[in-house]
Amino acid sequence: MQDFYEEVGKLALGSRLRRLSENMLSQAKEIYKDYGVTLEPRWFPVFYLLSHESGLTITELAVKINHSHASVSQIVKEMKNRGLITISKDQMDGRKSIIALSEEGKSKSDQMRQVYPDVSKAVENLLRDTNHDVWEGINELEYTLARKSLYDRVKEVRKEREAESVEIIDYAPEHRAMFKELNYQWINKYFKVEEADVRSLEYPEEDILKKGGRIFMASYDGTVVGTVAMKKLSEDTYELAKMAVAEEARGRNIGWLLGKKVVDEAKAVGAKRVYIESNTKLKPAINLYHKLGFKKVKGPHSPYERCNIQLALEIV
Repeated sequence: MQDFYEEVGKLALGSRLRRLSENMLSQAKEIYKDYGVTLEPRWFPVFYLLSHESGLTITELAVKINHSHASVSQIVKEMKNRGLITISKDQMDGRKSIIALSEEGKSKSDQMRQVYPDVSKAVENLLRDTNHDVWEGINELEYTLARKSLYDRVKEVRKEREAESVEIIDYAPEHRAMFKELNYQWINKYFKVEEADVRSLEYPEEDILKKGGRIFMASYDGTVVGTVAMKKLSEDTYELAKMAVAEEARGRNIGWLLGKKVVDEAKAVGAKRVYIESNTKLKPAINLYHKLGFKKVKGPHSPYERCNIQLALEIV
């Protein structure tokens, strides 16, 4: 019968690591028993620290072993119930509780000194018997996860997958209502509709298209969920404007795809600059613009009261 983890593969990485951890802890319990030491293996990090550095707080213990405060609190509670530690108030700060080994705990520490060298040598033998440097592999995995968590990596993959269902298409007359609706929704949510908004949203053909600009719509699984305008300001400068994504479609990289479409089209027509007017209140949008390569600039006077930041992308 095929092993479950071999069948499922890397999808079960976390579960397999837990199985390995539980296996090691179970064997550690047998080792302790063989040496006559009555300790729970999962207490080991806290017990070891207190054996070498007495008088630590729960927070200090948690930081040193990189465990959660709640996890360490539970271990301390269990060790206290077994009479292995003492808890006292800090003389300098009564709000802090100081954890130290009790006489019973110190006795266990003396017993463990016989265990440490044997286990250490056995682990070295175990690692030598593997074809890969498992210890370094664990170090590298922890470092890599610290740089970017598995949760964030799954979010990225999901965005990439969902982005494959997004199509950026040219504006057509049947998109007029959606172009207006998407933009009015976000403007009304954060600001107020201004005269310059009305000109572009009520008369997009006259204010944008007939002046040499473009409008793009984002279609997700056949439904229009986003839009952006590429307004022509001069022969070599365009403005990225009127970008809006439906609330229910956010988190699918649609804003990035719309912004990139404007930048790519501007490059295709030989533009030297793409310009944006925005507001720092819109943090996700500002982050997106910087990700696209835009930098903060001092531009001309804006027709929008809400504009408090201007950005530009210089096209080489």
